[in-house]
Amino acid sequence: MSNTYLDVGRAIDDGPYTWMQKMVVMMAALSIIINGFDGQLIGFAIPSIMKEWGVTRGAFAPAVAAGLVGMGIGSACAGLIADRYGRRMALIGSVFLFGAATCAIGLATDVTGIAILRLIAGLGIGGALPSSTTMTAEFTPARRRTLAVTATIVCVPLGGMLAGLFSGVVLPAYGWRTLFFIGGALPLVVGVLLLLALPESPRFLVCRPQRWQELGKLLARMSRPSTADTVFTDSGEQKSEQRIGFRGLFAQGRTRDTLAVWCAFFMCLLAVYSAFSWLPTMLVGEGLNVAVAASGLTAYNMGGVIGALICAVAIARFGSRWPLAVCCAGGAASALLLQGVDVAHNTNLLIFGLGVHGMFVNAVQSTMYALCAFIYPTSMRATGIASGLAFGRFGAILSAFAGAAIITAGGASAYLTMLGFAMVGVLLALLSVRDHIPGAGAHARHKAALA
Repeated sequence: MSNTYLDVGRAIDDGPYTWMQKMVVMMAALSIIINGFDGQLIGFAIPSIMKEWGVTRGAFAPAVAAGLVGMGIGSACAGLIADRYGRRMALIGSVFLFGAATCAIGLATDVTGIAILRLIAGLGIGGALPSSTTMTAEFTPARRRTLAVTATIVCVPLGGMLAGLFSGVVLPAYGWRTLFFIGGALPLVVGVLLLLALPESPRFLVCRPQRWQELGKLLARMSRPSTADTVFTDSGEQKSEQRIGFRGLFAQGRTRDTLAVWCAFFMCLLAVYSAFSWLPTMLVGEGLNVAVAASGLTAYNMGGVIGALICAVAIARFGSRWPLAVCCAGGAASALLLQGVDVAHNTNLLIFGLGVHGMFVNAVQSTMYALCAFIYPTSMRATGIASGLAFGRFGAILSAFAGAAIITAGGASAYLTMLGFAMVGVLLALLSVRDHIPGAGAHARHKAALA
C-alpha cells in the first residue's frame, strides 16, 4: 500500500482559519496581556516605593535594569528552547516563572530584593514573547499571519493599559505590595489554563516523526484530516536551509536583514522601555500627582493598541516597508513636538500627545515581530524572533540608566528628545531591511518564504 502525503505548511497557509486555530491565538494573546500587565507594574509602583522607602530615582535604575537583563536572557534562551523542545512548554514555563516571581516582589524589603526578583521575572517575561509569537504564526494561515501576530504582540501595551487602570485603583487603596500579589497570581491562573488546553505547534511536530500520531489528531481538530499511513511534510521547511539555530540567521543572504532588525529592535525598545519604566516618574517630577502621572502611561499604551492594529492592516495591504517608515517618522515627530507643551498648564494636551506618540511607537514595535516571522523559515523562526528581541533588550537595559539620568539632568524636554532620536534610528534601520513583507498584490510571489 502506498503512503499518502500531506504538506502541513501548505495545508495551514492555504486552508481555512478554524475556530480551534483562533482559540490557540487567543490563548497566546492572553499570555501576552498578562505579560504586559506584569512587565509594567514596576513603572507604576516606583513613585510609591520611592516615597515609602525614601530612596532616589537613580537608586531604582539597577532594579529596572535587572528586569530588562532577565528579559534579554529569557528571550534568547526561550527561542532556542522553543525550536528544540517545543513552543508549548517554552510558553507555559515562562508564564509560571514570571507569575511566581512577580508575587514574590510583594514581599521584598529593599531595592536589592526587588532587583533580584525582577531579574527572575524578566526571564519569564522575555521568554513568553517569542514563544507566543511563534505559536501564533504557525497556527495562522499566511493571508492572516501579519494581523494575527500583531494582534498578539499588541497585547503587551493592552496589558500595560490594564495595569495602569488597575494601579490607579489598587495603589491608593491597598499599596504597592498588593499590586504585585494580585499581578503575580493572574499569570499562575493563566499558566494552568495553558497547561490544560494549549496544543503543540503542528509545524514543530511535522519535523518529529515520533510525534506524528499527535500531529494527525491535532490536524483533524483543525479540519485537515489525515490517515494512519500519511507521511507529513512541510515544503517550506524543505526549501529552507536545514541549519537550525543561531548560525542560520546569517546564512543565505540573511545577514543584512538580521543586523538591521537587531538595530531596529535595539532603538525601539530603548524608546518603549523609557516610557514603560520612567514615564510616570518623569511626570511626577514635573509636578503631577501619581494618579495623573499613571494616566500618561495608560494613554501611551492605549494609543499603542490602536496604532498597532491600524499598522497591521496597512501592512497586509501595502507591505511592511512604508507603513513602518511612516510610523517611525510619526513617533519621532510627536516626541519632539511635545517639548513645546507646558506640563502644568496643558496637562490634558500632554496626555493626548503621549497617546499619539505611543500609537506610532507601539505600531512599529508590535509589527516588527510579524516582519521577523516573515524573514525567517520554520527551522529558525523562534530563534530569529528571539534573537532580535534579545538584542533589543540591550536598548531596554540602556533605558533603565539613561532614563533616570536624563530626567534628572534635563527633565521632560531632554527625555522627549531621547525618545524622538531613538525613533529616527529605528527608521534608518528598517529602511535598510531588504526582505520586507509584501503587500496584497505581491503576496503570492512570497508564499514559500512564509512557510
